[in-house]
Order: sequence, then structure tokens, then C-alpha cells
Amino acid sequence: MIRVARAGDVERLREIEVVAGRLFAEIGMDAVARDEPLPAEELLEYQRDGRAWVHTDEADRPVAYLIAKWVDGLVHVEQVSTDPEHAGRGLGKGLIEHVAEWARERGSRALTLTTFDEVAWNRPYYERLGFRPLAAGELTPGLVEIRAEEAEHGLDHWPRLAMRREL
Repeated sequence: MIRVARAGDVERLREIEVVAGRLFAEIGMDAVARDEPLPAEELLEYQRDGRAWVHTDEADRPVAYLIAKWVDGLVHVEQVSTDPEHAGRGLGKGLIEHVAEWARERGSRALTLTTFDEVAWNRPYYERLGFRPLAAGELTPGLVEIRAEEAEHGLDHWPRLAMRREL
């Protein structure tokens, strides 16, 4: 079931990010695997603003989550993570579809995100969900800023790109 995240879910979201991140070590991206999860206070901001959703198991425990923000008038998927024990069940796709409807209802013309270009569960996955890579000239000022922050954080050690899905 998908629902809006609650304040009490935040520590679980951080746990999901850690275990999902470990998959990057299997493909030689150790720095990404070791990266700290988002701070609880930052996740609470998304939660308080109603921009955090979880997919829960039968016990109402989050097993996947998505957070989003507004960037240049469009909804930007900031993070989507699934606990690897629950991967392959369409939970991430369900969250993307849920936020797409939420965004559409609020007047967003598209969803955007940034991701790793050469990671199987990143670019190809999002392409299957209707996202397309953006050329450098298509980046909005907000996406340029996000990409600069990612580069400063060291994520550009591996090819990254911004993507967009029309709604």
C-alpha cells in the first residue's frame, strides 16, 4: 500500500536508503554505497510538506519510499529507494506513478530526476517508466544547480544525467 510518510517513518527511510545503497558496492561504486543517508531533519521537511510517500508491507512498515520537491515549476523526484528484500515487485514504479498523479493534480507538466547513466537499475529503469535523458541545453536553472551540487558531492565520478517524463 502507498501512503504519505509519517514522522515515525523517518528512521526506517534512512535504513532503506542505507541497505539499498549497498547494491552500488557490487558494481564498484563503493563511495556511493558508503554515502550517509539523508539527515532525519531533511526527511522530516519532506514529510511535513506532504512530499514523502512510502510503500508499506502488510504490517504497515515502509519497504520503499519516494521524496519529491518542486524545481522550476516541475515536480522533481529527489530520491526513490526500495529495500532490496522487496525489490523486483514494482514498488518503485508504483511510487513513481503515484507521484506522477500527485504532480499532475498540482499542475506540474512533467517529472524530472537525476540518476546514474550506466547503472542498470537507474537510467534504463527510468526509461522504461517513460523518462527521457535531457541534453545539457534542456536543463532548467534548478536542474543545473542540482547537477552542480551532485558534482560537488563527488557523484560525477560516474556518468550522471537528468531525465524528464512528460505528464
